[in-house]
Order: sequence, then structure tokens, then C-alpha cells
Amino acid sequence: MSYTPTLRTYYDEKVIPQLTEKFGYKSKMQVPKLLKICINQGIGDATQDKKLIDNAVEEMTMISGQKAVAVKSRKSVSNFKLREDMPIGVRVTLRNERMYEFLERFVAVALPRVRDFRGISDKSFDGRGNYSIGILEQIIFPEIDIDKVNKINGMDINFVTSAATDAEALELLKLMGLPFKNQRN
Repeated sequence: MSYTPTLRTYYDEKVIPQLTEKFGYKSKMQVPKLLKICINQGIGDATQDKKLIDNAVEEMTMISGQKAVAVKSRKSVSNFKLREDMPIGVRVTLRNERMYEFLERFVAVALPRVRDFRGISDKSFDGRGNYSIGILEQIIFPEIDIDKVNKINGMDINFVTSAATDAEALELLKLMGLPFKNQRN
């Protein structure tokens, strides 16, 4: 028997009917879905200390549940002491079961641990149904041991959906559990 994440089951049973009712889709295949979650972390100080990249790869692997990859620079920039092919960041792309597991942990565990959290902004859509959020500290994830952290780094999390418009993507992500701020007009 195969494993299905609870958030995936919730999407199939609850989110699809609600989106179909709201936007009037004719087919289940028209309903937007979450395609992937991309997590990126830029490590600017990696030009001086190579161990920062190794630590970031290890932390990102723990956070996402999937092996992270170091990102290398494409150009040399002398002002930043940066050479071509020097590792300067970390990234991971989550799909299918791992994506739903990460989203569930992100919404239920990590976001409530953010200081002074009042919800996430609904202004970060790109016009094509994709949403981006910046996290200031990686220590909001419970997988990270605060005592072993050398340097606090932020990260960017991108939610890529199959939605055609930002309104459809916003409704999809709201129904999936992302806590958007209540906007008053």
C-alpha cells in the first residue's frame, strides 16, 4: 500500500470541490494545484568561509527532507571577492509527497514560531499564479538545533502552482492552509 500525505488527501477531498464551486471549472483537471516548492538560501559570506556552504547544505537537507545542492556563481565579481564557479548558495526543489509534507510542517510548526507573526502578505504573487515568501531565520524550523547554528541565514520559499491567475493561486494557497493576513478594504 502506498503512502499519501494527509495534505494531499485534503486537497483531493476538500480543496478541489471548493475551488470548482468558486471558479466554475468544468473538469477536475482545470483546478489549479501546487506543482513544486523551491527553497533557496544565499550565503554571501561563503566567499570567506567555505564551511558555511557545508553547514547550509546540511541544514537545508534537514529542513526539507531531501538532499540540498550547492549553487555556484556564474560570473566573477571582484568587488565581492567572488570567482566563477565558487559556491555561494544552497537550493532544493520539492515535489509530490515531500512537497506536501514540507508544506504541512511549514504551516503547522514553522510559521507559528516566527516572532510577532500576524500572517503572511498576499502581495508576493508574480502575476502567473506563483507565490514567494522570505524567511529571515532558518531557526524557526524545529529540525534545526539552535546550539549548533554558526550563523543565522534567511531563505526564500517559492510556491509554484498551475493557476492561471493570482486570484486562483491565492484561493488555492488559502485553502491549503497558508495563513494570509486579513486585508481590509
